[in-house]
Amino acid sequence: MATEQIGIIGLGKFGYYLGMNLLELGHQVLGLDRDRDKVARAQNDFTQVFQLDAREKKALEQVNIKDMSRVVVSLGHSMEASILISLYLKEMGVSEVWVKAISSDHEKLLKRIGVDKTFIPEQYAARRLAHQLVSPGIIEYLPMGRTMAIRELTVQAWGGKTLRQLDLTNKHRVQVIAWRNSGDEGYNYIPKADLQLKTGDCLVIVGRVEQLLELNS
Repeated sequence: MATEQIGIIGLGKFGYYLGMNLLELGHQVLGLDRDRDKVARAQNDFTQVFQLDAREKKALEQVNIKDMSRVVVSLGHSMEASILISLYLKEMGVSEVWVKAISSDHEKLLKRIGVDKTFIPEQYAARRLAHQLVSPGIIEYLPMGRTMAIRELTVQAWGGKTLRQLDLTNKHRVQVIAWRNSGDEGYNYIPKADLQLKTGDCLVIVGRVEQLLELNS
């Protein structure tokens, strides 16, 4: 994965933790906020942090925000500030502008000014949690539709068999995309058909939800 330079405007809880996750993925993060305490918290973690008012276009220009691969606008409940800053970023030619919205009306206004992506974190988190509550083992739903998902399974009855013998793709129309040996922390990806499974191994499987939930490992 190529290293990207990503800007985050607004270092509240969401902006800060988004930045920390991006850093863990190996990217460079520029953080901006007008609140001294929020800037101080991110100072020792982010690649660069500046205390400034992003509602001032000149301040954004001075930190070369236009050079970022992507910029995320993550403000609290100020629709006016969010829209104004997003407009400035688009006028300055930022490649991609992602903006946290606080309502569907806010999303509509943001799309009108041409932002590339809008999201409401609370809706996403609630939807994901609801799926996990009613579909045990499902760890992620895929963007191509609610019918596709990823499930994590611990090997029990399948111990001693190979993926070729299990023939999950033809029998259940699902695909193993990763595995973790029992006792290991990290995953291995794209397993070969002759991989022999052991009891306690962990498999990550992609497929339709109904097929995934029928699996008995």
